[in-house]
This record gives sequence, C-alpha cells and structure tokens, in this order.
Amino acid sequence: MKNAGKTLLALSLMGAMAGAAQADDKVLHVYNWSDYIAPDTIANFEKESGIKVVYDVFDSNETLEAKLLAGKSGYDIVVPSNNFLAKQIKAGVYQELDKSKLSNYGNLNKALLKAVSVSDPDNKHAFPYMWGSIGIGYNPEKVKAALGVDKIDSWDTLLKPENIAKLKSCGVSFLDSPTEMLPVALHYLGLPTDTQKKEDLKKAEDLFLKIRPSIGYFHSSKYISDLANG
Repeated sequence: MKNAGKTLLALSLMGAMAGAAQADDKVLHVYNWSDYIAPDTIANFEKESGIKVVYDVFDSNETLEAKLLAGKSGYDIVVPSNNFLAKQIKAGVYQELDKSKLSNYGNLNKALLKAVSVSDPDNKHAFPYMWGSIGIGYNPEKVKAALGVDKIDSWDTLLKPENIAKLKSCGVSFLDSPTEMLPVALHYLGLPTDTQKKEDLKKAEDLFLKIRPSIGYFHSSKYISDLANG
C-alpha cells in the first residue's frame, strides 16, 4: 500500500478475554483483523504447542466492539485498536494479563506501551500487537490512464471531487471505519484530528458527501483482493 498524507497511528492490542480458555482445554479462540498474521503462523503454533486455534476475522472495530459488548463472545484473544480500548475495559470485557507468563513482554516497544497506557493504565489488560498508517493503494496503470499521472502523492487525488470523479470507473473504495477516515478528512482540511467541535466535524462530513458519488464501496478488507485482481 502506498502511504500518503499524514501517518496516523493505529495501535492494535491483544487482550485476554474474560472466561479465557484454560490450558487443559487445548483450544484457543482468536478474533483478529483480516490478513494480520502470516499464512503458516497458526499451523506452526498448533504444531509447537499442541493447542488447536479457532481463528475468526473481522473488518472493523465497530464489528468487534458490538460482539464484545453483547457479552459471552467466546473468544480468548481479540485485537482492537487503541482508541476503542478504554471503553471496552470500562465495560469489563477483559481480564488482567498475567505478565509472568509472557516471556517476551520485556521486548515490547516501550514507546508503544506508553501510548497504549493512555487507554490502559499500567498496561494491565493489553499490549501492542502492531501499528500502521492509513494509506492509498492503487493500480498505477489505471491511475495514469484516468489522471495522466505516474503516481499518487497527495490526498487531493481522492478528496477533490473533480479528481476522484475521473477515478470512479477504476473502482474506488474507502475503509469502513469512521475512526480512521475522519482524521484523514480533518487533517486534509487543516483541522485538529482530535477535534470535538461540531463545526469541524460538519466540514469533514461535507467533504465526504461531495465525493460520495464516486466511491464504489466502504469496506476494510475487500480492497486487498480487489487490488490483487486488478
């Protein structure tokens, strides 16, 4: 994926669920984002540990949170983003980590642990799994045919109605995640990405409404296969 614009921190956290599987059960239920582990990770883990993994995926924090807050999700490990963590901890959906059993805990990035501690004081319930940035993925040949440029290096390409309209025939998708896309719009408009002012949020809304006719769909993982298929 081509990174463009401001890099936005999207911490993912791995927290043990209340009612976690006991070692005797030999089954670990995991709920994670699509394409967030290597293809052979589960098989390697099962072979080494003797524990069977039931691995499900989601494509938005909202989907994960709805399942967690409904109660009795059945998962032992889940991977939310940092900005959703505090609310979920307050709701009591996580049990505290036993760090004495996490042999590699001392190798975790201290800066990321500090960032997580804003939502989870003393890192009692979660630790950083990975972080990433919001970016723009595209087919260079189709973009050049539509816009006459060799590369995309500005959010102008997608956030200006006259530009994205030319790309509509190529197929345009946005992440189905308000918490990720809203900061992109606010930053583009020169507004604080953490603003709570209604007038700022209205400007971001208006920006998206202007380009909405050119957006084919909103999804947080489907674009992976679509890009691969051209």
